[in-house]
Amino acid sequence: QGLGVGSASYISRCLGAKKQEEANRTASTAVGTAIIIGIACAVFGLIFLEDILKLMGASPTIMPYAMAYSTPLVLCAIFSIVNMTLNNIIRAEGASRYSMFAITIGAVLNIGLDPIFIFPLGLGVGGAAIATIIGQAVSTIYLSLYFIRKKNLVKVSPKYFTPSKRIYGQILKIGIPSFCMEFLASFSISLLNSAASVYGDAAVAATGITIRLNTILLYVLIGYGQGFQPFVGYNYGAKNYDRVRKAIKISLIWTTAFSIIATVAFDLGAEPLIRCFSKDPDVIHAGVDFLIAVGILRPLLGVQVIYLTLFQALGKGKQAAALSIGRQGVFLIFAVLTLPSFFIKHIDSLTGFTKILPYELKPGLYGVFYSQFLADALGLILTIVFAVLLKKEYSKKVPQQSSESASN
Repeated sequence: QGLGVGSASYISRCLGAKKQEEANRTASTAVGTAIIIGIACAVFGLIFLEDILKLMGASPTIMPYAMAYSTPLVLCAIFSIVNMTLNNIIRAEGASRYSMFAITIGAVLNIGLDPIFIFPLGLGVGGAAIATIIGQAVSTIYLSLYFIRKKNLVKVSPKYFTPSKRIYGQILKIGIPSFCMEFLASFSISLLNSAASVYGDAAVAATGITIRLNTILLYVLIGYGQGFQPFVGYNYGAKNYDRVRKAIKISLIWTTAFSIIATVAFDLGAEPLIRCFSKDPDVIHAGVDFLIAVGILRPLLGVQVIYLTLFQALGKGKQAAALSIGRQGVFLIFAVLTLPSFFIKHIDSLTGFTKILPYELKPGLYGVFYSQFLADALGLILTIVFAVLLKKEYSKKVPQQSSESASN
């Protein structure tokens, strides 16, 4: 994912600046590197797979199933890695429909083949893995066909493969933060589940359900951001700063409106939504509380997603890194580690937080459920700081562009 996001950001800016050769070299280098990484992952993954699964908590009972599922996926990791890279490159030149159709092909094949391989063919969890691989392979082939056409802007060819410090520097300054965000987000969710487990199975189940529901909304915003990024990157590269400004404004309005509507819907329909996943009263009560607590700053989630995507599109690695690693990484980890004990010690003075939730919880569980709220608050503050600094930098460029246009 990091390789694809980093290369897409630079490719969009190159296309906007009319640097076609550089865009071709970046795309070809990214794809070539993805192939190398895919092969390396397969080799080292197979060698150390059992040790990795043990580190992830696979028990002796689960290990045979984990190995049966993971072995085919690791062996064919090249399809997954190349697929993500090609998808991002295609979106970078604005062909989002083609990218979306490729993703749809893979998903439909995966869903359709799962029951066939698992039950009639009797392959079990290994069959599910094979179905996933087939979906990814077909999707990857379809994406590859895009670059055979003569109409596409970016060319991918071995002759353009240029593993230079310059190109890798541009890719990695955005790609590494993206990779770290994925890694830290997974770690944070594991930590959140671990913190909830202290308060029983119902708390763990409620946490898992709420994370899934919230992730659906986040993916909608991320999907919008994936369309926003190439547009902004291209116009920034072309120095069309006024179009960049308008795109930011419109995107903030639309994503905020969506986030507000989603928050109202989730708050009003919290109990029916949780009931779709569980009939256990304890799970329902905890899930409703968590869904409401995690959504306090949800109306402003679009602001964070748009600015993170914006900094990625502009190639501003430091800001992108800070925002990527912040909200779902450092800030959430900090919140999960500190809030439960803070609520236990100060529960009597925190009635403002406890009373807005419909069901009573154990003091420490309030802290677990409000962890995302604190992470969102800290992430929002950091986003606003970076947005203000960007506006100051941007305001200097717009008059300069206007004066250049007038002189021409």
